[in-house]
Amino acid sequence: MTELSTNQDYIDLEDRVAAHNYSPLPVVVEEAEGIWVTDVEGNRYLDALSGYSALNFGHRHPALVQAAKDQLDRSTLTSRAFHNDQLGPFCAALAELVGKDMILPMNTGAEAVETALKIARKWGYQVKGVTDEQAHIVVMEGNFHGRTTTIISFSDDPEAHDEYGPYTPGFTSVPYGDLAAIEAAITDDTVAVLVEPIQGEQGVKIPKEGFLPGLRELCTSKNVLMIADEIQAGLGRVGTTLACQYEDVEADIYTLGKALGGGIVPVSAVAADADVMNVITPGTHGSTFGGNPLAAAVGKAVCDLLATGEHQKNAAALEGQFREALEALIGQGVEEVRVRGLWAGVDIDPDLMTGKEACKRLAKKGVLAKDTHGSTIRLAPPLTITSDELKIITDALTEVVTEAREG
Repeated sequence: MTELSTNQDYIDLEDRVAAHNYSPLPVVVEEAEGIWVTDVEGNRYLDALSGYSALNFGHRHPALVQAAKDQLDRSTLTSRAFHNDQLGPFCAALAELVGKDMILPMNTGAEAVETALKIARKWGYQVKGVTDEQAHIVVMEGNFHGRTTTIISFSDDPEAHDEYGPYTPGFTSVPYGDLAAIEAAITDDTVAVLVEPIQGEQGVKIPKEGFLPGLRELCTSKNVLMIADEIQAGLGRVGTTLACQYEDVEADIYTLGKALGGGIVPVSAVAADADVMNVITPGTHGSTFGGNPLAAAVGKAVCDLLATGEHQKNAAALEGQFREALEALIGQGVEEVRVRGLWAGVDIDPDLMTGKEACKRLAKKGVLAKDTHGSTIRLAPPLTITSDELKIITDALTEVVTEAREG
């Protein structure tokens, strides 16, 4: 094989041998630490994406790397055919962190959502008394919960949905944030409402104040489970441990992932109280790697970091600076911004450039971000970022839109 040295060398190789299911920026990361990554040509970038929140604590956080190293020297996989000494402590720490009785660990975010859907349906049959095969779940327009066959069945994103049918039935989609539409969609056979507290893939779409408390009240009154997909929004990103907590709301089921693995291993989980989780019995659900000791050791270390509250406080403290800097760009090449904690959606004026073009220009200034839905970019730096480092991101974006406007 030809020697690889430049970004383009690696990109060309990947283009030949890897499936084309992504369209990444022309940056080939070789090393990473904290909020910074370095490409194969020695160029350094501030990572303002954080792996879609999987890197909430930055790259190679010392405590998380140490937890992984220590466990690698002991055991990595037992399967759930046997007990291991890491699973119990991890589940106990996560249950305490999110205020639930029990944890069901899996690997990926999509697995967590699939698991929550199965739990809700079984709860509907065993506890609520829904007619067999009639369990119904209300979902939101603009949702993104993963790309498995069942999940894309209720996606309205053509790229995720089209040409993968036949699709899984049992879902009704309603406008995001519309309580009246949700209530109208609930029937006697409805077992759950699945909601993202903030829709990340939609460009950090934040519902109107009062929506989540209203949904909680509605689900309680209708005897329907509220499932909160906190896979991107949770674990400190918005300034609270869970995004639902921003409005003092407690869901019946939480799906968690991404940051739970500390950017080291895939870890996801479903969290619920015993009256819901106990519908799962031996043999009814499982995963060879779910709850493996390596993942559990890293997951517990993540819980320990969040238990201090330090990262949540930093995200909350920097929210004002983040919002002020981004809102200053409205009318100057930016149409709208949405900010919650250290998470922002920025709508670039489509007459100026696309979101992808804005991200390419940001990369040239040493900042990595990701576009979505045409003209929107998402900014989600690690929760370890400082005020001065956050300013690097907003200054770079200011330069990008200013230069584009000036031609």
